Amino acid sequence: MTMSTPAFTDPAGTWNKRFETADYIFGIEPNDYLRAKAHLLAPGGRVLCVADGEGRNSVWLARQGLRVDAFDIAEVGVAKARKLAADAGVTVNYDVADCDAWPWPVDTYDAVAAIFIQFADPAMRERLFARMAAALKPGGLLVLQGYTPRQLEYKTGGPPILSHLYTADMLREAFAALEIIELDEYEADLREGSHHAGRSALVGMIARRR
Repeated sequence: MTMSTPAFTDPAGTWNKRFETADYIFGIEPNDYLRAKAHLLAPGGRVLCVADGEGRNSVWLARQGLRVDAFDIAEVGVAKARKLAADAGVTVNYDVADCDAWPWPVDTYDAVAAIFIQFADPAMRERLFARMAAALKPGGLLVLQGYTPRQLEYKTGGPPILSHLYTADMLREAFAALEIIELDEYEADLREGSHHAGRSALVGMIARRR
């Protein structure tokens, strides 16, 4: 499917509605891939969480002693993230903004975490990927996870839009200016709240800014 859907014609409204429930729809534990790769991050480093939703990843990173900035388009999600951070006794610098409006700094972060940011169509994705790479300090790491096209068969999370999904080859080309440390397509069972649950077709990438 390549046509637009309501989720992407009104992203703020759609995500605010999804996040209105008292439950954390992706859970409160961090993404498994991010957790597994966190040992690569510089202790005490500055990290950006892109489109962080309800805060599960930013709060966990802050609990590891990292200095975390995060933003999301949905103010309801960010409010829940702030509560999660307060309950955990950590500080995260949160903003409500979309990926084009957020004031991207350059040469700033020791790491950028981009976990399931697949709301972006190809044009937005190109802008977003370029900004994420530029936001890294030289030597900084990009930690990225997404769904591959086979996810359309599993239907256990992610957008039902082929053009929004990732392949290893696409990521390798998009981040050709970075040093690709790890780039794998694989399958795993996700248990991340009610919205990422079950067998999933995934791609994970670790890349370093030169």
